[in-house]
Amino acid sequence: MAVQVDLAIRGPAAYGLAQRVITEMESAGVWPTPLNFEIWLNAVHEPEGALATEIQRVLDAEGAISEADSERLAAKFLPRNKLSEQMRDAGAVLDRELSSVADVIAEAHRSQHAYGRTLAGASETISHTQDGQGLKTLVASLTSATEKAQAETAKLEQRLESSTEEIARLRENLDQVRREAMTDALTDLANRKAFDEQLARACAHADATGSPMTLALLDIDHFKRFNDTWGHQTGDQVLRYVASVLSRVCGETRFAARFGGEEFALIFPGEASGAVSCALEVIRKEIASRSLRRRSTNDDLGAVTISGGFAERQAGESLLALMERADAALYRSKRTGRNLISAAETRVRAA
Repeated sequence: MAVQVDLAIRGPAAYGLAQRVITEMESAGVWPTPLNFEIWLNAVHEPEGALATEIQRVLDAEGAISEADSERLAAKFLPRNKLSEQMRDAGAVLDRELSSVADVIAEAHRSQHAYGRTLAGASETISHTQDGQGLKTLVASLTSATEKAQAETAKLEQRLESSTEEIARLRENLDQVRREAMTDALTDLANRKAFDEQLARACAHADATGSPMTLALLDIDHFKRFNDTWGHQTGDQVLRYVASVLSRVCGETRFAARFGGEEFALIFPGEASGAVSCALEVIRKEIASRSLRRRSTNDDLGAVTISGGFAERQAGESLLALMERADAALYRSKRTGRNLISAAETRVRAA
């Protein structure tokens, strides 16, 4: 079962995992830079995942992983790297537009100052002008100055409108970038980064309101067999099928995410373990109710089953402790026959 990377590197197996990462990097001839270590940590932790598959493809094709390859892998498979790159691009555009707005404001200030001087001069001229011809000349001068000021104002308004539209478009693009960075490309569910943020918010809300909150971890049974027997494309078909069921059952009030590999996580805000147990049984039965067929050949893939574990958060319980309890319940389902949903044990807290 693919367990959350952050959880894996904060447990007893962390040092063994780190040693495997270093061994794999040395075998591939990759320098242990921070970026490379993060890439290989995710790949070694999820050996059947898309990142590990892509690394192997590059190694088979080129025999080595270059720094450019590492940057590309990070941009594609590590969401925050992708987000950072696009944020930098967006920041450059925003700086340019803000600079343009500053120029417009400065120009408007200069134009108003010049028009003010013209009016002040006109006032002085009026006080010393006695003949009609002089007044006519003055009026013509003021008319010309007013028309020039109006033209400048229209020009400045147009530039401000253009900058406003560009900033609005930029904001929309940034929102889209954030959504993409928070979405798993294969299943269209939320990804790990989005899950981590949502779990923290859900726990904070539960603490503030005293309402219940339950976390569930689900894992596709014998998923490696699908990949080994039918190939990764068929495995992807299975992942998308399970994700579609999760998305449909969860609806708008619950939160479904893909951890990576064949593991999924669900957050049930405001729901206690009894209601969550019923919802998870609905999910388990619906997933197992269909016999899938391979799209390319129409071969019968048989039924897909899932195992799961869930834990209702106890008052003041840390995110790590909650994850560990849900994960232990999931392992218990795996050990006792699979195609099962297990509730986590309640921990007795010290006084």
